Amino acid sequence: MILVTGGAGFIGANFVLNWLADSGAEGIVNIDKLTYAGNLANLQTLQNDARHIFVHGDIGDKALIAKILVEYRPRAIVNFAAESHVDRSIHGPAEFIQTNIVGTFNLLECAREYWGALQGGDKERFRFHHVSTDEVYGSLSLADPAFTETNPYEPNSPYSASKAASDHLVRAWFHTYGFPVVTTNCSNNYGPYHFPEKLIPLVILNALNGKPLPVYGDGQQIRDWLYVGDHCSAIREVLDKGRLGETYNIGGWNEKANLDVVKTICGILDELRPRADGKPYAEQITFVTDRPGHDRRYAIDASKIEKELGWRPAETFDTGIRKTVQWYLDQPEWVEGVVTGSYRDWLEKQYRH
Repeated sequence: MILVTGGAGFIGANFVLNWLADSGAEGIVNIDKLTYAGNLANLQTLQNDARHIFVHGDIGDKALIAKILVEYRPRAIVNFAAESHVDRSIHGPAEFIQTNIVGTFNLLECAREYWGALQGGDKERFRFHHVSTDEVYGSLSLADPAFTETNPYEPNSPYSASKAASDHLVRAWFHTYGFPVVTTNCSNNYGPYHFPEKLIPLVILNALNGKPLPVYGDGQQIRDWLYVGDHCSAIREVLDKGRLGETYNIGGWNEKANLDVVKTICGILDELRPRADGKPYAEQITFVTDRPGHDRRYAIDASKIEKELGWRPAETFDTGIRKTVQWYLDQPEWVEGVVTGSYRDWLEKQYRH
């Protein structure tokens, strides 16, 4: 088996579903704390799949992690568990420090103790895959080359600082203890099961409900967009063939300004689900006060993973964003279950300006 942490969240759930879509795949033990963004509805199709074992728990619970490792003896750990929303980290950084730094430390220590007791081939095969973000590298100007794996770390938000710290811990456990790790730093993900606080699902749902489409500042912040299914396939390649102690950047080769992303979504909705009054959804775009320390541009150079492991994204932004919009249109029950009163309270707090 493999152990997946944070496997009820957006990327983690997509990874679990992607992995188990292969009828011959190994089983997964999936631990998730089920905070606001962890949703068991993401895994509903696995209810009767004996290969999926769900554990409600926290990676900061040392006794629980140790028990899982001893009981299920996974041959690898894929660590998705993290607080990941920049805006929330600005309002309340403590949870980010606790989960992303202290939680990763606890997971590393439990895994190192488990790995140390393994013998022979089991010890040789074991891997700890840490999933991180391009935000640890800081911000780029329009003229700067894209981030490579050797870029210095320059995090600018409590979220990215906490992820940078976790990356450093993983690196140190490899160099100090010989613990078999790989790290991946991805660009902005989008796709099915994305909690609607992030830009793309927020715009889709607000548009359909006749609400303003909030765009920070001038909307010219640039991100590299990676379809979540491509991210999952890249993680599998790195877990299988990545060199120990190495970092691999995973990107979509799709740099887009936030405002252009919003306008693209509006155009797709105009086609697939026109407004009753016949007006374009772009009329709902509303510019709001920019957030503190908003990074201007991220861009990933994913050449290393392509050269070493032969991976390249299958989706363009045009194909991926159309699939994403269609998914949300086809999943009204999932959307209804996610959009709770507390979620609306958060949106009002964050975007009231």
